[in-house]
Amino acid sequence: MSSHLKEALLYHTLSDGRVRCNVCQRRCKIKPEELGYCFTRLNKKRKLYSLIYSKVSCSMISPIEKKPLFHFYPGSSWFSLGTLGCNFRCPGCQNWDIAHARTDLDKYEAEHITPEESINLTKRNNCKGISWTYNEPTIWFEFTLDSAKLAKENGLLTHYVTNGFTTPQALDLIGPYLDAFRVDVKGFSDEFYKKMCHVDDFKGILKVTKRAKEKWGMWVEIITNIIPGYNDDEAQLKRIASWIKNDLGEFTPWHVTQFVPHLELSHIPTTPVATLEKAREIGQNVGLKYVYLGNVWGHPAENTHCHNCGKLLIERKGFYLSQNHIKDLLCRIKSQVIKLYTGLNRKATI
Repeated sequence: MSSHLKEALLYHTLSDGRVRCNVCQRRCKIKPEELGYCFTRLNKKRKLYSLIYSKVSCSMISPIEKKPLFHFYPGSSWFSLGTLGCNFRCPGCQNWDIAHARTDLDKYEAEHITPEESINLTKRNNCKGISWTYNEPTIWFEFTLDSAKLAKENGLLTHYVTNGFTTPQALDLIGPYLDAFRVDVKGFSDEFYKKMCHVDDFKGILKVTKRAKEKWGMWVEIITNIIPGYNDDEAQLKRIASWIKNDLGEFTPWHVTQFVPHLELSHIPTTPVATLEKAREIGQNVGLKYVYLGNVWGHPAENTHCHNCGKLLIERKGFYLSQNHIKDLLCRIKSQVIKLYTGLNRKATI
């Protein structure tokens, strides 16, 4: 059991001695001396504690394109941190070694980095801000909230790379301090989410994502990793695209990415590029202006073009920019705009 305990912010104690965690939508009811589904929250003497406050499994400087966030300060560098555990158990998780950590967290290799130290490291490395990523940041709530508050005090930007399975209460606490929300919409059926994520109802993810945009003004981008035979059917992809357009807006970027066989899904083949291109076509036909392909380096659908005139604005090679014409404001055309956050100002309309 971890020796670093931090009392949780969102929970209440039940009459039978269990505590109910209110950080993620599982809302685990945890028995005394037991852990929640994520294995990072402990009921100790009728109080709920986080076992991972300041526990960092991975930290590095990485480009914003790696998240991916293509319309949020393109080309910028971010101090990126992850911890241990997750509130999902995705069978093909690329970061399973940290995300599937459980029970005795002290046996896993990790650094101790305080919120204050994370701010200092961000500034020392001339990063635009802090990204909580690699595993689900919602379960790291107390640490990310404290860090986000300090980031704002120091003029830094912040974002979550998340599965979106946070509660509205948690979102509303951290909402004033988060600038961007990059959300996995993994599929669009209860059957898919139950099979892949052990979630009975995924609609709460959609509601929280919309809330992040509408209530808190966060910049939102959506990603769907397309797994052959699981979420590559046209009906499911069309429902994702339609929800993005109707609830988040036609200018919201949708990243459709290539699945790579891994872990319990090692027997599933890599997603054909043609499938990704079909998904992009579906999104465009629904009315989305910016649908990107991911994990296919060098594909032209990695690039950003003006949706109105087709002019190249940003050319990407994987995680890096090879051309960036945003600063030239090449496509200021009447009232046609692409919403894109840049380092030149808070929001450029191009």
